[in-house]
Amino acid sequence: MATYSLEDVRAVRKERDAWWTVLLVDPIAVRLAWVIANRTPFTPDQITLSAFALGLGAAGCFAQASPGWLAVGALLYHLGFVLDCVDGKIARLRGTGSPFGAWLDFMLDRVRDGLCALALAGGQYAATGQIAYLWLGFAILALDMIRYLNGPQIAKARRRMAEGLRESGREPLDARPEPEPARYRRVRRRLLRCRIRMHLVSGIEFQMATFIVGPLTGAIIPVTAAAGLLLLAFEFLIVYRFWVSSRAYTRAVAERHTAAPPTAPPHAVALSAPSRAGDQ
Repeated sequence: MATYSLEDVRAVRKERDAWWTVLLVDPIAVRLAWVIANRTPFTPDQITLSAFALGLGAAGCFAQASPGWLAVGALLYHLGFVLDCVDGKIARLRGTGSPFGAWLDFMLDRVRDGLCALALAGGQYAATGQIAYLWLGFAILALDMIRYLNGPQIAKARRRMAEGLRESGREPLDARPEPEPARYRRVRRRLLRCRIRMHLVSGIEFQMATFIVGPLTGAIIPVTAAAGLLLLAFEFLIVYRFWVSSRAYTRAVAERHTAAPPTAPPHAVALSAPSRAGDQ
């Protein structure tokens, strides 16, 4: 069995990640991945399934609704998320990643979060009778769907725009509508040096607020509502920047067609050939 160092594991971390992952998960996940990679034969898919099992345990605890069970559920959810950050590191470290493994990880994450949302909202509704918790469960599922549809679809559209610009020999579009303020650039550079991305409230932070901070504090609705609003604000920023890039792309395509020299239709070439022959 190959021997890996902690530096080897750190080298396969994502180049940029959510601040919750970088600050609160990776310090544990890196060491856990180091132990698993060196001392166990566990595969990434087995780790993924183990993380999913912890997620199911968290959902079962959330359904009990009492403060003690909510705390245990939050702990299990966090432990499951730590394992969920280990499987990818093991796959990249050993070179054993696969398309099926990526699909399995994605699908089980969605099932886990859906079940936890239903268990948390349903358990609180059963305990309190407040219909607001049912609306909360619907909102969690809707926000989870939005964040996992919005980003990939925008990324796909950006790739198509980049391909179109490369074919026309143009430079890639800048998504920013105007130069960034100096303070913003400084903050961005500092965060990137720590591997933290500027999208400060992403799906991961929303998950942690909903399934860890809310249950631990007992303020499930206020915490989830605040995290949901921040998530929507950052998603709106992504959409806005994409809209700016899309408008620039449309203008670039229009300018290319306007600047292109007209080409003679095929029938014009066919008609002109005999006249030249007659002149000779």
